[in-house]
This record gives sequence, structure tokens and C-alpha cells, in this order.
Amino acid sequence: MTKRALLVASSLIAALAAAPALAQESTIGTREGEIVVTAQKRVQNVQDVPIAISVVGGEDIQEQGSASLVDYAGYVPGMQASNTGTPGQTTITLRGVAPLNGSQTVGIYLDDAPVGSSAIYNRAGQFTIDLMPYDIQRIEVLKGPQGTLYGASSIGGLVKYVTVQPDTREFRVKAGAEGFAIKGGDGLGWGAQTMVNVPIVEDRLAISASFAWRSTPGWVDSVNNADLDDQNSYEQRGGRVALLWEPTPQLSVKLAGIWQSLDSDGNGLYAADLDGNRLGDGRSFNNYVPESYDFDLDYYSATIDYDFGPATLTSATTYSKTKSAQVQDASYAFGVLFPLLTGGAIGPGITPFALDLGLKKWTQEVRLASPGGGRFEWLIGGFYTDETTSNAQLVRSYDMDGNVIAPLDPLAIVGLPATYKEYAVFGNGSFKFNEMFELTAGLRWARNEQTFRQISEGAIVPSANDPGKSAESVWTFSVSPQVHLNDHAMLYGRVATGYRPGGPNVIVPNVPPSVDADRMTNYEIGFKGDLADGMVSFDVAGFWMDWTDIQVTRAFGGVSGGANGGKATSKGFEGTVALRPATGLTLTATGSYTDASLSEDVPEISGVDGDRLPAVPRFSGALRADYEFELGGGSKGSFGAGVRHASSRLSLVESDPLVARARPYTSVDLNASVTFNDHWTVRAYARNLLDNKGELARTTLADGLNQPSFLAISPLQPRTVGVALDMAF
Repeated sequence: MTKRALLVASSLIAALAAAPALAQESTIGTREGEIVVTAQKRVQNVQDVPIAISVVGGEDIQEQGSASLVDYAGYVPGMQASNTGTPGQTTITLRGVAPLNGSQTVGIYLDDAPVGSSAIYNRAGQFTIDLMPYDIQRIEVLKGPQGTLYGASSIGGLVKYVTVQPDTREFRVKAGAEGFAIKGGDGLGWGAQTMVNVPIVEDRLAISASFAWRSTPGWVDSVNNADLDDQNSYEQRGGRVALLWEPTPQLSVKLAGIWQSLDSDGNGLYAADLDGNRLGDGRSFNNYVPESYDFDLDYYSATIDYDFGPATLTSATTYSKTKSAQVQDASYAFGVLFPLLTGGAIGPGITPFALDLGLKKWTQEVRLASPGGGRFEWLIGGFYTDETTSNAQLVRSYDMDGNVIAPLDPLAIVGLPATYKEYAVFGNGSFKFNEMFELTAGLRWARNEQTFRQISEGAIVPSANDPGKSAESVWTFSVSPQVHLNDHAMLYGRVATGYRPGGPNVIVPNVPPSVDADRMTNYEIGFKGDLADGMVSFDVAGFWMDWTDIQVTRAFGGVSGGANGGKATSKGFEGTVALRPATGLTLTATGSYTDASLSEDVPEISGVDGDRLPAVPRFSGALRADYEFELGGGSKGSFGAGVRHASSRLSLVESDPLVARARPYTSVDLNASVTFNDHWTVRAYARNLLDNKGELARTTLADGLNQPSFLAISPLQPRTVGVALDMAF
């Protein structure tokens, strides 16, 4: 193999090391008027939880016409989400903690269990579960490490989907249809959904079921293939069935199944030259082949609660299976180097890169919790997860006419099957010393054991079939003193730790056999309060987070692998202020300032002390006004307006020669609705009304010799306007 071929191979091996893939306060259900959450695995008023939490209501998501995490993340302080034009190909950051390799830094929970992989080869940091909103009651966004109660891979925070539960008292049916247009898109998009709730035995047994289907038109063309106009269209389909059985007041059994799929024809990226000039009409990419993305989720859960009186026992069992299939056009990376690989005998060609990821995951959690409201509240539990993951990569070789190049095909075949098992025990408690002072603390011990196999063959990679394994044990803790200034205001502090699992490394000479866990320690002071009889609400926090043993991708003598290197800090403040000056009117301001940077040199990623971390704006914020009013005759209306803004973000650390800076964006969003007789609702919305040309992300893509090739831009979705009709009985 030539030296140049080795350089090309190293570019692919970087992918094996799980480097980032190419691509890429609201109202809720209440208890006696209070906003309630389950952030500490018990039902609590959000204002009593000593954690910075933002809550996004499922009904609000629909009202605002949001269809994915990217659409509403801008209204959550400290949260950033970007994708390549389709839900699921999404990267999330909280408080400035972005993944610097393929594994996630923000945990994802669906009701009582984690979804997505904790292992480092399943690319959970770039492919995030992005549920359709129709069956969601609320989304809880917890900021800072959540390792004590939620375990691995939540060093930046946690996004928790809480689904609508069956009602044993009332028969209900809901349905809706929606049409929308995206500026420059290929025709109209549409969505339809329905849900039914049936009490089979009143106060004892109920079942609910829902189904949703959404089709989104594309608006991105290709400058290299005329057949790929409006190539980023996609369809989503999802269903859910849930059963609730309460045979006695003490016993509750919940069974649920969720199925979702996404089929995308292509990515929603724009391409630009190295000077930033966008190609084609400014909404074009430079791919030769379709860059499709397909995703399927099957999720099953069984939750049993039994109230003994002195304590409640909860068992939560889940099984999930996910499959994703992505095609990337890697011609810019490998195809352009065919002349160098063959001494000029073969000209530049086309190299589709197929990436197939699979995950089968069992989880079991058992916990025992004291009743709420006492002087001492406690919770103890155990957790187990068993994952089997697959990562299959195939790089083909074609000439510019689409014919197979036999000497170079396949360019590479790579398989990275792995297993991940974790065992954990944890405890959490709160003690009220008096009416004013309370202390909450928690502790968790976890051990994970992993196996891995590296399988490869092809024109530019050596043949291999080598095993690897790793094991590690980790302690995490949290301590939160609270001062209750009165019944409606609390000052709190919090020190909490979290970790992201390491794992076995790629098997090449001079590369360490495993990557260690990286750790996060969060120091936080916050204030939550309702003032002036609830007219004004505050939820603000200042934080300092220390990140150590950061997982990075490092070059070892021309070949890339995983490594631990360096430290970073993320410090800043964030908050939400809500003002209710008149009946039905709510004015909300959210904002965050984040200074996330390396705190020492990290040569593995070309970083020096003081470099800003990627994917994090220094400032982001939003303003919203929401007004609900009566129209008479049993009808009511609503109107909402919002402005969200994020400053520029980097693709890599500042000193990396391939770093790119995404443009700031400011989006204006509107929504309105009229409900007749509590049954029929007509609503309309506009997202990015002024068609701002801002960017969610910008990346410099390099060829197989690590030389800059072009810029890939993940844009803010163009102006989107929609209308919908909903009915509920």
C-alpha cells in the first residue's frame, strides 16, 4: 500500500473511531394549577426541584407548528440542536457540552428508560431519537450532569420525553390534518394524525392508540446531478398503543409500544466554496448520488407501580430496537484521489459511503421511593442495560459515468459489532431541617463491560477480524442545598457529576486498547420563584462545569483512534422570566450566555488553552408573547409570536486549521388558533417568517489528504407557513 493510500485509509479509520459523521417555559399538564415534572423520578412542582429545568408542552409544540427538536430548541435556554435537514440526524448540546467524538453528551429518555446507545461506536451523538410530537405530553430538559439518577452519557444534561397516558374515566378521540409550504419547496407538505382513548372498565382499565403521518417537501438541489432537484424530501410515520390497568388503588400497570419510521430522499445541506460563496442557487449541494437516510424505531415498555404505604415500588422494563441507514457521497474525500492511488491510471470517480447502524437494547430499573411531602424523602434503586450494536460501512468505487471500477471496488468494507452491559445502584434523598432549609443528595455506582470486533477489508484498508474488550467502574454524586425564602421562592446550590462511558479502541499499532470515561463536575447556583401572586416567575442559574479526560480522536503515526486528552470548562448563566400582566397574556424571555473553552492544550484535536469549543453560541435567547382570549358562544382564540436568536458557532476548536464559523440566525415565528365549542380548532403558523438565511452549523469538509475541499452548511429551514384543522370529542 502506498503512503498516499495509507493517508486515505487513515481518513476512513477516523470514522471507525467514531468521529462525527459527515452531515451534519411552556404550559403542560398541571396538578392543581402547578407545573409538575418527574425530573427526580417522583412527581414534583417544577419550582421545588433544585435543578435547572425547562419544560416544553406537547400542545405548545403543535400550536407553534414545530415538527422536530430543531424547531423548538431555540426557545429552551442553553440548548442547541442542529441537523442535516431531517429529524434524527441531529446533534444536541446543553450548556456548551458538544460531543467531540461519536457518542452522545446529552442523554435521551422516553418516559422511564434511556433510548439510544451508550457505546462509542453507534454514533448516538449524531443520530438522536427525534419523536413526532402528537403523542407527547411534555418534554423536560434537565441542564447539567444527571449521572446520579439517570446514569451514563448525560454529562451535559438530559432530554426526557413524557408521553400521554391512557385515561380510565373518559372516552376521547382526537384527529387533525395539516398542510404547509416551505419557501422554495417542491409542492405542499401535509400531516395527519388521530388518537383515541377508551376506558374499558371505568377507573380500572383503559387503552389508547394513536397514529401520525407527515410528508415534508424538499427544497435543496444538486449542482452535480440534475435528477436530484428538491432532494431532501422525507416522510415520517408513527404509532403508539398504551394500556393502563389499575386493579386496586395501590397497583398500577402500564404497557406501551411505540413505532416510528422516517424515509428521507436526501440531506438538507447547502454547499459553499472555501470563501463562503454558496453553490448553485444558494440552496444546493454538490453530491453526485442521493444521500438518503432511513430510520426505524420499535420501543416496548412495561411499568409496574405498587404503593405499600411507607414506600412505592416501581419496576420499569423496556426493549427497543433501532435501525438507521445513511448514504453519504464521499467523492470529495476518496473519489478525487483515484489518480493518486493508481499512479494516474484511473481518473477521479464517485464513492458512495453507506453507513448502517443497528441497536437492540434491554433495560430494567427497580426502585423504591418514600411518599412525597414528608420531612425525609428517599429513593433507592438498581439499573441494568444490555445493548447489542452494529456499525456496517461500505465504500464503493465508480467512474464518473457510474460504472464500477473493479481494481478499487469495494474501496472499503468495515464492520464494528459491539456489546455493552451496565449494572448500577443508586440512591437519592432530601431532608428538610426546617421550613426554610433543605438538603438533597444522591450517589450512584455503575460498572460497564463491553466487547467489540473490528472487521475490515477492501482496496485501501487492511484485512482484519480482531476482537477487543473493556470494563470500567464509575462513581457519581450530587449535593443540592436549598433555602426556601417563602412558599413560592427558592435559592439553591448544586454540585453534581456525570460520566460518558469509554470503550474498546480500534485495533491498530500503537493505539491504546481502550478509551476511558470522561467526567463532568457541575457547580451551580440558581433561583426559582413566583412573585406578585404569580404575575412574575423567575428561573435563573449560574454554572461552572469542569470537563476532564475528554474523549477525542487522535492520530497515532498516521492512523486515527480514540484517546483521552485535555480539560475544558463551560461557564455562564441561563434563565427564564415570565410575566403575566393581564388575564390570558404571558410574556416570556429566555436567554443563556455560555463561555465553553479548553482549559489546557489538547494537541490531539489541534486545540490550545482558551480555544472555544464547537457547536456552542456565546449567546442565545428568545422572546415570546402568548395571548388566549374568549370569543363568546363557547369559542376561544389564541395568538403567539416569538423571536429566537443564536450567535455564531464553530465546527471545531478555534485553532484547528479546518474550523468553520456558522452565521448567527434570528427567526421570527407566529401562530394563531380559534377553537369552536371546545371541539373544532383551526390553527395557522409561520416559522422563520422573515426567511432568515442563518445557519445551524457550518463545516469544512476535507479530502483524503486532509486538505480543505468545500463547506457544508446546515441551514435554518426557510420560511414555513401552515394551516391545520383539529377536532376533539
